[in-house]
Amino acid sequence: MKRIYLIILAVLIPLCTLNSAAADKTVKADKKDAPVKEHLQNHFKFYGFIRNYFVFDSRDSKAGTADLFYYMPLDNNWNTPDVNNPAREDLNASPNFRFLALTSRVGVDVGGYFVKNVHFGAKVEADFYSGLSKLTTNNGFSGNTNISGTAAMRLRQAYATVTWKDLPMSGEETAQVGLKIGQAWHPMAADHPHLFSLEAGAPFGPFSRTPQVTMDANLGKNWVVSAAAVWQMQYQSAGPDGSSAIYMKYGCTPEIYAAVAFKTKDFLFRVGADLVSIKPRNIGENAAGLDVHVKDRKTSVLGYVYTQYTHKMFSVKAKTTFGEGGEHMNLMSGYAVVDRTDPINWKYASMRNSSSWLSLCYGKKWQGVLFLGYVKNLGLAEGASNTPLAKSDVYFCSNGFSNINQMYRINPQVLYNFGKFTLGLEYQWTAVQYGEYDGGTLNKYALADKNLHWVGNNRVNMMVKYTF
Repeated sequence: MKRIYLIILAVLIPLCTLNSAAADKTVKADKKDAPVKEHLQNHFKFYGFIRNYFVFDSRDSKAGTADLFYYMPLDNNWNTPDVNNPAREDLNASPNFRFLALTSRVGVDVGGYFVKNVHFGAKVEADFYSGLSKLTTNNGFSGNTNISGTAAMRLRQAYATVTWKDLPMSGEETAQVGLKIGQAWHPMAADHPHLFSLEAGAPFGPFSRTPQVTMDANLGKNWVVSAAAVWQMQYQSAGPDGSSAIYMKYGCTPEIYAAVAFKTKDFLFRVGADLVSIKPRNIGENAAGLDVHVKDRKTSVLGYVYTQYTHKMFSVKAKTTFGEGGEHMNLMSGYAVVDRTDPINWKYASMRNSSSWLSLCYGKKWQGVLFLGYVKNLGLAEGASNTPLAKSDVYFCSNGFSNINQMYRINPQVLYNFGKFTLGLEYQWTAVQYGEYDGGTLNKYALADKNLHWVGNNRVNMMVKYTF
């Protein structure tokens, strides 16, 4: 009997040991795998929203993205020039309405990869704007006709990031340097007002997403120095072939941006500048009538100041932009040919533009927003020698009109947030002072200064949004 017990123990003890070892191994594996699983779960962050706009306008306007991205009301279009004719009618005074969900958005943020103090990340973001149809003719219609069709996915942002953290500085402070490579918000257009409307304050401030290489250096707690090389894609420079990136392509020079910012917990102040150098022509005709490469080049500099302050439920933001050009960022500006004396080296002058906005916001569940914007066309920095200046000599923002003198916008909004749902209602009054051309020509500063008159539009916009 004793021999039987010994045999049983001889069998069970190793089995128990093996089971115990296996259990320990499983526990260790679980402990080892747990951080891995948590890491992988936190690696990708998916986000997005379903957004519907319901929009009414009192007249035809210049607008993009199926009339949701609002610029300005169209100038008067009288059916007769006779002001005393009782049948006189402004054909652009046509009320209109639409509602769409194509600005709904999906995206994913990627993070969690790092080697020592070097962190790697990425972002991909898309909406559904592409694929809208256009009427073959505008017979009977004066406004934008790209308002229907099957919406298709469109790339908004796609970039990778490399960030060096905890770099030593003098004292106890540390620095952080980050690189952004890919398509993202233009560095001058990254500051947005509190608006829920699609245009986000344009054209009273820069607006564009572009391919870029951007460096942001956080020097301690308060200072940030930024620099970027930027290409054009979503919006481009104006020129003889229309709005196109071809002028930058043959200019062989990327857009250059630089800025410095001071920040605290509640306050931010930033000043920056942007330089663009393009070739409006690549090939021209010399005095002998031969096609040759030309020496044309147009260079412009645009500066801006941005500030914001936040305290509890109150926030204020303000931005002003001043300088030359900027039509590739939806600013109401451009340039003109001012001298054709040398057929292979035309001279150009940029239009000067002043654009500003102020945004106020208060509340959390219930939010009240007030946006004020103002634009002033200051004309060419250098007067044209080939006067009178023809309208065809002026290359202006494709989303505006060269006979704009000034414009302003008053835009109050109210929002109600409950959980992941947001309801928004806004009223927008936009008024433009247009000038008339003198027999198809402008003055030597490219300003249409005859018969200045105001045209305004009432826009009512409602938004329903679910965020996930």
